[in-house]
Amino acid sequence: MREVLPELRRWWEAGEEIALATVIDTFRSSPRPPGASMLVGPDGTAVGSVSGGCVEGAVYELGQDVLRSATPELTRYGVSDDTAYSVGLTCGGQLDVFVEKVSQETFPDLGSVADDIDEGRAVAIATVVAHPDSSWVGRRLVVRPDTAIGSLGSERADQAVTDDARGLLAQGLTETLTYGPDGERRGEGMRVFVSSHAPKPRMIVFGAIDFAAAVAEVGHFLGYAVTVCDARPVFATPARLPAADEVVVTWPHTYLRDEVEAGRIDGRTVLCVLTHDPKFDVPLLEVALRVPEVAYVGAMGSRRTHDDRMARLREAGLTDAELARLSSPIGLDLGARTPQETAVSIAAEIIALRWGGRGDRLVDRDGPIHG
Repeated sequence: MREVLPELRRWWEAGEEIALATVIDTFRSSPRPPGASMLVGPDGTAVGSVSGGCVEGAVYELGQDVLRSATPELTRYGVSDDTAYSVGLTCGGQLDVFVEKVSQETFPDLGSVADDIDEGRAVAIATVVAHPDSSWVGRRLVVRPDTAIGSLGSERADQAVTDDARGLLAQGLTETLTYGPDGERRGEGMRVFVSSHAPKPRMIVFGAIDFAAAVAEVGHFLGYAVTVCDARPVFATPARLPAADEVVVTWPHTYLRDEVEAGRIDGRTVLCVLTHDPKFDVPLLEVALRVPEVAYVGAMGSRRTHDDRMARLREAGLTDAELARLSSPIGLDLGARTPQETAVSIAAEIIALRWGGRGDRLVDRDGPIHG
């Protein structure tokens, strides 16, 4: 929706009705990803694209039908469908397209959502695109990290989708989720498209060692934009760190200070300090532990290294409150030995702290497994 938002907002503010077509799922070699959108405006104008030209004509006609009927439509275009050939989707892929009418009446919160998107604030729109009860289709929740507005049809469904949408939003992911008709997690029948509007959270790994390569790989898998920083150019190379989105060669504390001053560190950023060398660790942690909005600061090292590091940080003037933010030794007690196992241990601690998990075995707990 981001690509078509200016025109969508202009028409919406003018009180017009618009057909919004959104790709909610793709299979094989479909040309555009979930979230790609196209508008059919009140004057017949088409804005945006759902397939790079393959099915736009058919979607345009469907959009006009939806404007007339006000009934949302979910349609699949694919190579196995005769319609795919008639409209030009012969690339071998499939895509599901949901078309709905948007107006001030059907989407009263669009203005605030557009403000969030324009200003870089995290927001997700969860829309029911399929349900056994057609009256649910088109209902939506606007989900933010601390609020949820609207209803899908029941309290149970609202709670389940809100929780899952926040999980996707934290990772910057857009997906279609499946539930039972009342929001049952193990059921089928209801499909909900969650369109997330947020940059990926950042993971910054300091120290280009073998453990850093493993942590970068797990961080990438979890949806982080991963940066690895090390002052030693012989170690900090893309070839040694293939999972990293960015490899930076500079002094760690200098890099972090510059990123903070540039406003590129926020409350979702996690910092993994793997250098376990005082000349790198101490200046870096002096900066890291004084940045209140960082989600996580973890540092690798033995108990002896940890004790020495804490003494040096106290000498540098850090307070007990600042030191209490440090996860050191880093990770959960999984008995990890290899770099890959250690990376899982670190990731597990980050996940537990993000969502309030205790890190113990579920088999030893009573009650629901999700908080």
